[in-house]
Amino acid sequence: MWPWGHLAVGYLCYVGWRRHTESSTTGFAPALATLVLLAIGTQFPDLIDKPLAWTVHVLPAGRTLAHSALVAVPIALGGIRVLDPESGAAFAIGYWSHLVADSVWPLFEGQVGSLAFLLWPVLPLPTYEIAPSFGAHFAAFTVTPQVATEFALFGLAVGHWLSVGRPGLSAALKAVRRVVTTA
Repeated sequence: MWPWGHLAVGYLCYVGWRRHTESSTTGFAPALATLVLLAIGTQFPDLIDKPLAWTVHVLPAGRTLAHSALVAVPIALGGIRVLDPESGAAFAIGYWSHLVADSVWPLFEGQVGSLAFLLWPVLPLPTYEIAPSFGAHFAAFTVTPQVATEFALFGLAVGHWLSVGRPGLSAALKAVRRVVTTA
């Protein structure tokens, strides 16, 4: 899954979790820090694994260490424990939604063996068709039904964010103004 797809899935999962856990009178107004931690969580496995595998070559593939449930569970639970409850949950939801999103298409296609990365290093890694590099992945990019679904999910997430008043935007703009005026 591409970064925008992970961001959309994580945001929509977070929205669902918030609706399930809070009363309808509370509204949807997460803090900027919470939304930033959610966004980081949605990208976290790729930010760790892909550079360490494709650039530094210390991991065997782009879905290993941070994509493994053996690592994801303690890191996400640690985030919940260390951060405030809302931000910790947002990070964990973003992180775990990444792993789920990476698993959906192989499941739909009946390629259960492709999910071995979820238990790496206990299970051997699946083989990947695209060369292990950022350039090869960008060169192989085509609009497939999967990519179109990711764009649709991203549109849905942006639509929701707009419909609930663009939470976090004013705080982000204020932070940017502070940085620009002090530079």
